[in-house]
Amino acid sequence: MFNSFTPQFPPRWANGPYAERADANETPADRWLAAAYSRWLMPSRLFKRQAGRFADRVDSLEREFKRKSDAGLALDVAILSARLRRHGLQEQPVAEAFALARELSARLLGKRHYRVQVIGGWAMIQGRVAEMDTGEGKTLAATLPAAVAAMAGIPTHILTVNDYLAKRDAEEMAPLYHAMGCSVGVIHADLTPEQRRLAYAADITYCTNKDIGFDYLRDRISLKDWPSESRMTVSSMVNGLDQTQGLVLRGLYFGIVDEADSILIDEARTPLIISATSTGGENQGVYLQALAIGRQLQMGEDFEILPEDRSVRLTGRGKARVASMLHQFSEQAGPAVARMDKVVQALSALHLYEKDKQYIVVDGTVQIVDEFTGRVMPDRSWEQGLHQLIEAKEGCELTGQRKTLARITYQRLFCRYLRLAGMTGTASEVADELWAVYRLKVSHIPPHRPRQRKKLPTRRLRNRSEKWQAVVESVCEQAMQKGRPVLVGTRSVEASEELSQRLTQAGIEHQVLNARQDSEEASLIAQAGQRGIVTVATNMAGRGTDIKLGEGVAELGGLHVILTEFHESGRIDRQLFGRSGRQGDPGSHQSIVAEDDELFKVFLPSWARHLPMPRRQSAWANWLWRVLAQSRAESHHAGIRKQTLDMDQRIDHMLSFAGKE
Repeated sequence: MFNSFTPQFPPRWANGPYAERADANETPADRWLAAAYSRWLMPSRLFKRQAGRFADRVDSLEREFKRKSDAGLALDVAILSARLRRHGLQEQPVAEAFALARELSARLLGKRHYRVQVIGGWAMIQGRVAEMDTGEGKTLAATLPAAVAAMAGIPTHILTVNDYLAKRDAEEMAPLYHAMGCSVGVIHADLTPEQRRLAYAADITYCTNKDIGFDYLRDRISLKDWPSESRMTVSSMVNGLDQTQGLVLRGLYFGIVDEADSILIDEARTPLIISATSTGGENQGVYLQALAIGRQLQMGEDFEILPEDRSVRLTGRGKARVASMLHQFSEQAGPAVARMDKVVQALSALHLYEKDKQYIVVDGTVQIVDEFTGRVMPDRSWEQGLHQLIEAKEGCELTGQRKTLARITYQRLFCRYLRLAGMTGTASEVADELWAVYRLKVSHIPPHRPRQRKKLPTRRLRNRSEKWQAVVESVCEQAMQKGRPVLVGTRSVEASEELSQRLTQAGIEHQVLNARQDSEEASLIAQAGQRGIVTVATNMAGRGTDIKLGEGVAELGGLHVILTEFHESGRIDRQLFGRSGRQGDPGSHQSIVAEDDELFKVFLPSWARHLPMPRRQSAWANWLWRVLAQSRAESHHAGIRKQTLDMDQRIDHMLSFAGKE
């Protein structure tokens, strides 16, 4: 059955200033049962059959539109829009609108939606996550549900991972949206509140997940206690004031999340927080004192590092030593408990957060690097004085500490959309969690053309040095001898630059894409498919630019991808591999890793780490190593996301009990 959706205007059901879904207030047990239902009981066999019938209907309807003039299509747009506004997203008018959008796209953009893109759009408009391979055209597929929902009068947000992709996709698809009678807005960091309000007032708004989250929180702050509709009506009658005038958003109606697993899963470990900055100059001495004490402590004797939790714990001896040194702090450091906490944070800054891994220093400022996307996050900072301690460690000018004004988790934010959908190349591994938390079903969309990508055997070396040597040899073989383009994926800025030095020493020309060259990523990636080009890049998740093969490259075997270190989530590895072999192109990929890689050191069980490496590489043993480490890492991160959501719900409950939301 087609899942229709007919929002009403104004949103009379909304118990607040604009439309959004109320929190479900589910317990952890509820989410566990939902995940179990998703895995074992949820019916999924009907999707393929229903999707095929819907695509057949769109194919048959499109023939009628092909015969019409541009003026005739414009008239059809007006008629269909009226039907959709009257009846909602019912199957027949939606199929007609898909066929109409397909024909307009072919005429205006020179791109006709493939059948698999029609199926992907059909899945999204029903509130599903469409799992489509890298290079299958998710951006174009999203125009179908977005345009049709907007024609039905449903404000639609398309959420991407960065400003560049939001602006690029909006500009590229604008002619199609305009032809279908829809206005388009784009949100980016430089807009004023009034400009943001106008962009959100458009039928379709492209924005990042962080923009929508922070704008939502700013709206909450501006209305303080988020009054109900009845209270706002009374206020308007008594005072003659419209409390919604200062709001930026106009509701959370329909959200389409690009790179859904990255945004809804990976980034959900950290809540969105709006904070006020206090002056930090007077505390600089305190941070330096904490670092000085931390440097005097001995690892293993005074403190232990818990790598899985990325935390530090003082031993009994360490606590005694720190207590004896607390007099070294100035009076500004506060009571003894606060001073002890500062020393523990100082140990974290010294031993857990490394330059060119978790952060980089740019123009004298510490900027966090997102471990999942490899991008710099200049608007983010660590809490509880950790950021200032790292600034002091690097000799940077200290910024002020932050006081939290409002916070929300991605889990609660996106669950408030009346309808939520998504698209990504890698969602199968987290299908249970997507259903348990967001009630999103994952629908796998087959590729447009059969895959020709080859997987070469994994190579596991003893140490980092042997690994880099093997990578350089592989690059030389594929790029220098065979002339193929090669993409090498690394996990950190430090690793990408170390490999760059090795390639330079070997006389291999290459280009580097990491957090330092973030602004150049589109042009660098666009060149990565040319003959003999070698590209070293950090995490490729959400890069958003296809690597198209240059002339004659397909005959050489296509793009070759080398993974140099397994990620904590196998999905990120698959995203990197998916850069080769797009749209049925030839390609290949290989993993070349070392036993002292961070994933194995932190998450591999100790009994597995101490097994002797066989003389011959065993595919089964290499597979077991990877699966053991990644499954433990993914389980650990899933626990963190669960704790984040549970903590957010407890905080909200306590504030509600105190009289405020």
